[in-house]
Amino acid sequence: MSDIAPAVIPPHAARELITGYKARLRSGCDALRAAYEAHPLTEPILKGRSHLVDDVLLDIWKRFGLPASAALVAVGGYGREELFPCSDVDLLFLLAEQPDDDLRERLTQMIGLIWDIGLDIGHSVRTADECIDEAGRDVTAVTNLLEARLIGGNAQLFNQFTVRLHNHLNVGQFYKEKRLEQEQRYTRHSDTPYSLEPNCKESPGGLRDLQVIGWISRAAGFGTHWRDLAKHGLVTTEEATELRELERFLQHVRIRLHHLTGRREDRVLFDHQEKLALKFGFEATENRRISEVFMQEYYRTAKKVTQLNTILLLNFGVEFFPNRHPAAININERFQCVREYLDVRDEGVFDRHPSALLECFLILQQRSELKGMTARTLRALWRGRKLIDADFRRDPTNRALFLRLLQQKRGVVHEMRRMNQYGILSFYMPAWRRIVGQMQHDLFHVYTVDQHSLQVLRNVRRFMVAEHAHEYPLLTRLATSFEKPWLIYIAALFHDIAKGRGGDHSKLGMKDARDFCISHGLDETDTALVEWLVGHHLSMSNVAQKQDLSDLDVIRRFGELVQTERRLTALYILTHSDIRGTSPKVWNGWKGKLLEDLFFATQRLLRGATPQQALGTPLRQEDARNLLRYYGLRPGTEDQLWTQLDTVYFMRHDAEEIAWHARMLYYRIESDDPVVKARPSHNGEGLQVMVYMRDQKDLFVRLCGFFARLGFTIADAKIHTTRHGFALDSFVLLDPGHEIHYRDVINLLEHDLTERLRTDAPIDQPASGRLSREVRHFPITPEVNIRPDERGQYYIMSVTAADRPGLLFGVARTLADHGINLHTAKIATLGERAEDTFLISGNDLAKEAQVLKIESELLEKLAV
Repeated sequence: MSDIAPAVIPPHAARELITGYKARLRSGCDALRAAYEAHPLTEPILKGRSHLVDDVLLDIWKRFGLPASAALVAVGGYGREELFPCSDVDLLFLLAEQPDDDLRERLTQMIGLIWDIGLDIGHSVRTADECIDEAGRDVTAVTNLLEARLIGGNAQLFNQFTVRLHNHLNVGQFYKEKRLEQEQRYTRHSDTPYSLEPNCKESPGGLRDLQVIGWISRAAGFGTHWRDLAKHGLVTTEEATELRELERFLQHVRIRLHHLTGRREDRVLFDHQEKLALKFGFEATENRRISEVFMQEYYRTAKKVTQLNTILLLNFGVEFFPNRHPAAININERFQCVREYLDVRDEGVFDRHPSALLECFLILQQRSELKGMTARTLRALWRGRKLIDADFRRDPTNRALFLRLLQQKRGVVHEMRRMNQYGILSFYMPAWRRIVGQMQHDLFHVYTVDQHSLQVLRNVRRFMVAEHAHEYPLLTRLATSFEKPWLIYIAALFHDIAKGRGGDHSKLGMKDARDFCISHGLDETDTALVEWLVGHHLSMSNVAQKQDLSDLDVIRRFGELVQTERRLTALYILTHSDIRGTSPKVWNGWKGKLLEDLFFATQRLLRGATPQQALGTPLRQEDARNLLRYYGLRPGTEDQLWTQLDTVYFMRHDAEEIAWHARMLYYRIESDDPVVKARPSHNGEGLQVMVYMRDQKDLFVRLCGFFARLGFTIADAKIHTTRHGFALDSFVLLDPGHEIHYRDVINLLEHDLTERLRTDAPIDQPASGRLSREVRHFPITPEVNIRPDERGQYYIMSVTAADRPGLLFGVARTLADHGINLHTAKIATLGERAEDTFLISGNDLAKEAQVLKIESELLEKLAV
């Protein structure tokens, strides 16, 4: 390589170069940013940074005297001249032959200098042969090389390389690999563009979806602009214009994210959403934050991107594989089957037969051989959605078709999701349009309102499918025997439809649900059921998680609310599905057990049992005795313990727990040593812990501190004092990080807690924990309310606050300081929100001034 100039930059000169290049890049980027802030246009700033970097790199290339036979090539986003403010710079050093030691040294120095001036580069040094070989093995490599652009050096070498690359490329195989790559990317991002903190580049509906189309278009020789796709008939002129507008919006989001954070940040985190909204010029409304208004626009953009991405990928498939399937098979005069996809017989079908806008989804439900819709059907569907107007909605044929969609044996959820994706659901149910893309900043919903509602529908529907019966056998049995299960589907669609309007969304949604049912010809009984379910969809959850299920009055009042077993069953199915549809983190087996206990107690009451019988106290004792006999204990073994326990104990524990306590304690009733026993919960989620010892001051505080120090949260606590002065306390512990194998810690917990209780050791202090970003950006105002129960025997204390480590310990410590006795603690954690209910007693609670003092102290501790 004799054409290399003898140029090695000495250290002092390199320092001067670094300083100069840094200043050049900084001033150039500052000027680009100022111009963008003054006139927010995406192309000038993206191309401007690309050209700025081009000039610097070309200058460095010349300074190092690299051979005339080599070329400096921009690849990836830099290659297509879309260099975002903090994006990395992808480079290819293209060589004619393998480098000798001198050239390697020069390249090493040059690459080091590029890093030193502050450019974050991804680079490779390859010959053309190596590039072609790598492109044959790695779809990512060929994707980057497709966008190659010469910065400087040997143009002939570069041109020969690009020709070889395109000749080597198998377009059909590249298309398949990019589709598979997209599917994998979608899976990594939970297959939804509606994450509360989406990645504007990688999430479904992000920039990457548009880039995939661009890569395939380049590979196929269709062009590099959206208008080129229109010229080839792959999109309409209007769609090409819309694609560019969607792309610009997402580019603005990414540019502003980089400016806000000063780094390559593509996640639209809670930290940035309000600032982005202000940059875009959005304004808050009476019922919605400014960030919610902005994010709804983001979701609508992402939704359109996924729609057009789907249409174009289908069109590409037809182009690349035109003769893989036989000719069209007619289904009826409106539709046909083409290559296993539903296709319109002609593109005017929806104009002549508007009802076909619903019929096409019904056909997909009824014909399992169909994989989806052809691109021209999707395009016609998208254009035809505006035919769904008031006259369309009043047409009895269309109303009957919509109900049939809900009544099919298969495809209900899939087609409702498809109808939502392509705007059909929003036009058919105008109230639905308002919740599409609407965020829920309540710290436990992780989906937008429309996606949550469809997830609830999916959960309800899953109970109807036999192959999923092993997941929730009781609910499957109830659902499959429920007459007209599609009524619960309607309630699922409408239960949150009034979110964001202000006021009680449950009550507001009742009118929407009733209007829908009446207009679709449901009789008064079915209409009343759906309306009632929408209005009371939170009632069962509130009672199960926040009230004492051993209280006769609680069960009686809930029974009076539901009135019939049909309502109870439908509400149980809907409630279970609703909680599980908020977030994977919210649901746990303990909440499932609370709902099940409330269901059975209320079912017995509605079938004629007295409230006492409904709670099943005598039955529980009998079942517990049978279990003790099963374990080999003689009749009467339990009597000595049970005589020390009051009726409330038997009302608060189920038969299995009662039997477990008796087996562990029947020979230790007067034990001077603490008895600590633990076991995994029945459902495998969490630990049940029993503590039995002579009662002592601050025992509950001590236990809370110990459990918190081990990293557990307390999901449930039942506190009892026997007639002979022993404490019998029961806990359900959960690991919030899902990292603990419960069986592995049983022996450690039993040993360490016994030792702590045996000695007069100081109370354990829980480790302080950081608040989550969600709580920092959407803080929860703590609330404390203490009120007497209806019989005046106890007091009920409700606490709402942002969840954090040591929360319950702080509450317990305050109560102990005021001599307040704790009888039960029901802990409901909804994402980052804690809603806890305590049954308490104490002399101070009868004094209004003392109650105010306790509430004030708790509020001070709960404030964050």
